[in-house]
Amino acid sequence: MAAEWHQPGFYKVSSGSSFCLADQNPNFTGNLKDKSASNELLLEGVQQLAKFQDLLYADARWGVLIVLQAIDAAGKDSTIKHVMSGVNPQGVRVHSFKHPSVDDLRHNWLWRYNLGLPQRGEIGIFNRSYYEEVLVVKVHNLVANQSLPDSLLGPDIWENRYEDINAFEKHLFRNGIIVLKFFLHISADEQRKRFLKRLHAPEKNWKFSFSDLEERRYWDDYQNAFEAMLQNTSTSYAPWYCVPMNNKWFGRLIITKTINAALDDLKLRYPLLTKDQNDALAKGKKLLS
Repeated sequence: MAAEWHQPGFYKVSSGSSFCLADQNPNFTGNLKDKSASNELLLEGVQQLAKFQDLLYADARWGVLIVLQAIDAAGKDSTIKHVMSGVNPQGVRVHSFKHPSVDDLRHNWLWRYNLGLPQRGEIGIFNRSYYEEVLVVKVHNLVANQSLPDSLLGPDIWENRYEDINAFEKHLFRNGIIVLKFFLHISADEQRKRFLKRLHAPEKNWKFSFSDLEERRYWDDYQNAFEAMLQNTSTSYAPWYCVPMNNKWFGRLIITKTINAALDDLKLRYPLLTKDQNDALAKGKKLLS
C-alpha cells in the first residue's frame, strides 16, 4: 500500500537509477491549501519534537544527524529556525560548512565533517554537508584542487565518493547515530522569485550574493548532480527525503513529521533507576516533607 502525503514514506527516495528528480513536483502541498492550514499541524509537530528531544537526551543511547542539502534560496536556514523553534538549544548543534581551509585539504575529505558530528543524546544539523563533495566539487571539477595523486583522479572518482559516503553513514548508524537527509526541492522560477525578494526587501539585502546568480547558470548541472546524489546514496540506514519546498510552510511540516517519526521508531525511554537511586529518591522526599 502506497504511503499517503502526510507520511514520511511518501517522500523517501528509493535507491537506484529509477528515481527521477524531474518527476518530483516542488509545488506539491498534499491536501493543504495554504499556510494557515498547516500552522496548527506544524505547532503540534514542533511540540512533539521538543518532547522527543528531552527523551533523546535522557536516554543517551542515540544521536541524530540531520542533513539539509539544496540549491541556493531553497530555505535551509528558515527550516532550521522553524522546525527547531521548540527544542532546548543545549541539545542541538548546527554546522554550516564553508569552503575547506588549507588544513582541511591536507586531511581526507571527510575529516572536517567528523569534527561536527553530534554526540549521543544530541541533535546535530549540517546546513550543507559532505555532500558538497559530489555537488559543487563535481559541477566545477574542484577535485583537482585537493592534492590527490593523479591515479585517484580517474572517471570513477564520483562512484568512489558515493561509496565512501554510504560506508561513512553505515558506520554512524552502527555507532548509534541515525542520519536523516532532506533534499529541499524548488523550481528555477521559485529561486528567481526568492532572489528578487532579497534584492527588493531592505531587510533581506544582506542575504544577496552575486555569486548565487553565477551559480544559477549551472542550474541543469546541479539538477543532474542532485539526482545522481539521491540515486546513489539513499539507503535503508540513511535515506534521503525529497521535500517539495516551493511552499516553505509545507516542506517544514513534512520535515518535522519525518524527524518525529524517526525518533518515535527509536523507542526512546528515560533511564531506569537503580535500587540505590530509588532509595535516594525516597530519602529526599522524606527530608523535604
